Amino acid sequence: MTTVRTTLCASMLALISTSATALDDFALDLSIGNDDPLQDTLVAATTLSSLPDAEDTTPRDVIAAARADYTRIVEALYANGYYSGTVSILLDGREAAGIDPFSVPARIQSARILVDPGPLFTFGRTRLAPTVRENEALQPGQPALATVVRDATSGAVEDWRDAGHAKATVASQAITARHTDAQLDVDVTLAPGPRVSFGEITVSGTSTVKPGRVRQIAGLPRGEAFSPAEVEQAAERLRRTGTFSSVQITESDLVAADGSMDMDITVVDRKPRRIGAGVEFSSLDGLTLSGFWLHRNFFGGAERFRVDGEISQIGQDVTGIDYALTFRLEKPAVYGAETLGYAELGFERLDEDDYLTETAYLSLGVSREFTPTLTGDLGISVTYSEVTDFYTNPHTRRELLTYSLPTALTWDRRDNPLDAANGFYLRAEAEPFYEAKAQTSGARLTFDGRAYRSFGSEDRTVLAGRVQLGSLIGPDAPEAQPDALFYSGGGGTVRGQPYQSLDADYGTFSLGGRSFAGASAEVRYAVTDTIGVVAFADAGYIGTDSFGGDGDWHAGAGLGVRYKTPVGPIRVDVAGPLTDNTASGVQLYIGIGQAF
Repeated sequence: MTTVRTTLCASMLALISTSATALDDFALDLSIGNDDPLQDTLVAATTLSSLPDAEDTTPRDVIAAARADYTRIVEALYANGYYSGTVSILLDGREAAGIDPFSVPARIQSARILVDPGPLFTFGRTRLAPTVRENEALQPGQPALATVVRDATSGAVEDWRDAGHAKATVASQAITARHTDAQLDVDVTLAPGPRVSFGEITVSGTSTVKPGRVRQIAGLPRGEAFSPAEVEQAAERLRRTGTFSSVQITESDLVAADGSMDMDITVVDRKPRRIGAGVEFSSLDGLTLSGFWLHRNFFGGAERFRVDGEISQIGQDVTGIDYALTFRLEKPAVYGAETLGYAELGFERLDEDDYLTETAYLSLGVSREFTPTLTGDLGISVTYSEVTDFYTNPHTRRELLTYSLPTALTWDRRDNPLDAANGFYLRAEAEPFYEAKAQTSGARLTFDGRAYRSFGSEDRTVLAGRVQLGSLIGPDAPEAQPDALFYSGGGGTVRGQPYQSLDADYGTFSLGGRSFAGASAEVRYAVTDTIGVVAFADAGYIGTDSFGGDGDWHAGAGLGVRYKTPVGPIRVDVAGPLTDNTASGVQLYIGIGQAF
């Protein structure tokens, strides 16, 4: 056989003096043909290969690394189907295994690893039984990778656990390498054990959340068949409350005579209170300041009570300052483990071009998780508003008392909600309402769809797209709640156009539209692991009717920079108008998180 020698570091760190201890040279010799994939795998498995770049490496470090590398290289050979290999590790020409650890040389200048992997083994006689489903991994004649044996065995055990046999294990295994035939025989016998049901659920740890509430939130179905997926979902429900810093669910070692198995939930609380703040700036929309105070365990049942405040349009010349204050209480597991109940009280003042509103509202509702990615919301809300219409001359003032049923369905398949690179997000909302003062009824419909796809070298490039739709059915624009109408322009719709600069023309006056359509596209490129650049374009349309009618559109485009942080990327966008009907020069947007 031809010996192929690859020198990883032909010349390493130069010796500073005769007392230097760093390993000067390392090479890996493979006594096979030029098999680069195996060669790279073996180099990656060694510790010696990294020592020339390490500081303060002593001869004792080199010997310890060499002794460990025997096992690491053999394991790498087995993982790749080579069971007849030989490994020799020479330190200054001496076999590392034969060097007395109590008589370490003062200096080691070179390391050589010689590997003869031998022939690639294939599977011979194989048996893995009993199994829930037919084994397709251990096929005779296929490369006999140790990882395949391990994965097939663990997979078969997990199949039994998924079928309710919580104590399934490997009863016996015999793995024989027939070197003359270069074949690996595998004989594994599984012990499924009895089919198990969930028994008593105990709660331990130092949590201040009531044990009964922990069990309710987890939702492990006592008396039903054991399922690892149910256990993981229970742990995820507890984590999702945000109350616990650690969640662990463990199985009892014993199965009762009736086939039940007790479970223990161990939880550790997070700090109960949290505060936060946010800042966003647009050169035309002004400055937005926001903050919140959160209590994670308000009544001892993992309830979340949150107070949010926001002041926006600070420094904006055209309109006044807007204020918002909300109080929200959420209680998990109000009707089954997958249901979250909420109550929200809010106050808001909006000073816009067309109107001034002062609003108070109260909402009650539930949110249900149908699957880990599909969520539905249903609520009831009452809203009182005092509205001053600026588009009339003289200004008119009216009162609105609105009862509504806000509903929503959300399908979220994004890989990262804070900075998605792949997946999609779909949210549809419908809010039927009745306004008691004018005795009008209708519904407000909205849709938000987003899609993401990464590609290119190391998936550094991301294409992102967004479509927004809106429709107000029922009242004419002058009779409607002003914030139920649609406008376009600003950071949430069309960057490069002033905030809410596009409305609808009703002949004698202009006001928000009864329909809206928006589209956005971004190309995001990660220059480094923390810095990215973005090119984007947005467009928006506002119509006078519920589904179009007379209307107008505008567009904007620009460039941006992103700096990744643990709480999401810091966003800086510069945009200008692509149409001039509502344009007002270049705009700057600064915030936290992607634009969508």
